[in-house]
Amino acid sequence: QVQLVESGGGSVQAGGSLRLSCAVSGYRYSSYFIGWFRQSPGKEREGVAGIGGDDSTFAIPSVKGRFSVSRDNAKKTAYLQMNNLQPEDTAMYFCAFSSRILNIMNMPSSGLIEAWGQGTQVTVSS
Repeated sequence: QVQLVESGGGSVQAGGSLRLSCAVSGYRYSSYFIGWFRQSPGKEREGVAGIGGDDSTFAIPSVKGRFSVSRDNAKKTAYLQMNNLQPEDTAMYFCAFSSRILNIMNMPSSGLIEAWGQGTQVTVSS
């Protein structure tokens, strides 16, 4: 059973940076999708950025150039580096796992996600 443990959220001022980590356990292979979704009160969950099983990456237009995804296969950990954070980035961020996504050209639907992290809060003040 795949388990995800997130860390790295917090509070920053606009223009600041944070790095979220997502540690994967319970999956023996190194090829898998990890993505981050976010949700703020009153809004639907939104896919933000991800890395596919072939190490292709994707980020939605509103964060492209500010957010980047990477992974360390030896540590079985993926990272979401968030730079130049803005108040509209404030949300609960969830990492997500799928063994079925190799190449990523868009954020997958929730139906393809096999495991979710516990969530970590990111708060950006102006």
